[in-house]
Amino acid sequence: MKKKVLGMFLVATMAASVLAGCGGKAEDKSEAKKDDTAAAQEETLTVWCWDPNFNVYAMEQAEKMYQKDHPDFKLDIQEKVYSDIETALITAAEADDYSTLPDIFLMQDYSFHKNVANYPGIFTELTDSGVDFSQFSAGKLADSTVDGKNYGLPFDNGATIMAIRKDMVEAAGLTVDDFKDTTWSDFIEKAKKVVEKNNVPMLTSSGGSEIVIEMLQSAGASPMVDGKVDLVGNEALKKSIETYKQLIDEKVMVDYTDWDQYIASMNKGTAAGVIQGCWIMTSIQAAEEQSGNWAIVDMPKLDGIEGATNYANCGGASWAVSSNCKNTDLAFDFLKSTFGESVELYDDLLPNAGAIASYLPAAESEVYNEASDFYGGQTVYKDIVDFAGKVPGIDYGAYYSDIRSALTDAITNVVQNGADIDSEIKNAQDTVEFNINE
Repeated sequence: MKKKVLGMFLVATMAASVLAGCGGKAEDKSEAKKDDTAAAQEETLTVWCWDPNFNVYAMEQAEKMYQKDHPDFKLDIQEKVYSDIETALITAAEADDYSTLPDIFLMQDYSFHKNVANYPGIFTELTDSGVDFSQFSAGKLADSTVDGKNYGLPFDNGATIMAIRKDMVEAAGLTVDDFKDTTWSDFIEKAKKVVEKNNVPMLTSSGGSEIVIEMLQSAGASPMVDGKVDLVGNEALKKSIETYKQLIDEKVMVDYTDWDQYIASMNKGTAAGVIQGCWIMTSIQAAEEQSGNWAIVDMPKLDGIEGATNYANCGGASWAVSSNCKNTDLAFDFLKSTFGESVELYDDLLPNAGAIASYLPAAESEVYNEASDFYGGQTVYKDIVDFAGKVPGIDYGAYYSDIRSALTDAITNVVQNGADIDSEIKNAQDTVEFNINE
């Protein structure tokens, strides 16, 4: 009987021990699960960007590359149209609640100065992030640099190109080389020959103020100086508007208000060229039957303007780190290791996403030095990165949209209504100053 009782006691004790052991393991597993979740969160960054075939793809490739040395790293990439990103940023800033923001977001370059000035609480400064910003195009960096501080890491390249129809140029007895490193006056004289021979404008454009702003930047002339509007007395601006008017008056250039007509003029051969950010190449290449007929050169420079160059930048976007980022060291290292220094990444993005780097060392890679059949065997991507490295940086302050809108009105009045250029520049300055002080 004692043996039986003792046996039952031992069984009960063992069972209790086993149960206690199980209970301990469950507790350990629960704690371990919590630790794993916390670790996963520590190694995960949330990203907002748009366009699945372009910048979303770029982030996916950057994630894979960073995971080679950081296997637990993950990105939570959330696709949002840019207008929604802007709205979310402003809403968070006005509510003084940044908890809804991601760790990293993509911002159009021309929005940086405006948003840093109006909503500085959105951003984490990148100046001391470890990125070597000297390796990027100065013209591109200027858009996301405010008071000497970096707020954006450049993503794509917006270097201005002049794409011209090689066959139309040669039909006029000229060569592509005749249009390289030229001035506007020289360009116009040669372009007239192309217009006469082919019965089409030499250039197509859309939204006159855009090309005028590119001319202005190519001369290194800022529309804002020390925080003040500098349009009146801006010699480069007046020369740019005069040049634009001459292009239209002498039928060397046509300006479309409709974007589809603008693109069609390239694809259908009703224009012999275009001056635009290099991203326009995707639209040009849509006309596959024109392969071999196009070439890329730099834009003309303004005559008689000290410091004028053949280089400008138009459009593009840069990566920013939000103030809500919980692990800035991780965000900084990820951006630095990928978009900040990886030629391998840019070599992938060029053929697979059409993203041209503004990271200058990329121009030395084999991929960037490959000849393009569409552009007659030219190493166009190497050339474009070279252009980007020569773009002067200029200051729009927080008022790019106001300046562009005012200049559009001024140019329209000059070209369509014969208005006096000086008077229209004065009106533009008054308009921008009114909007700033409103």
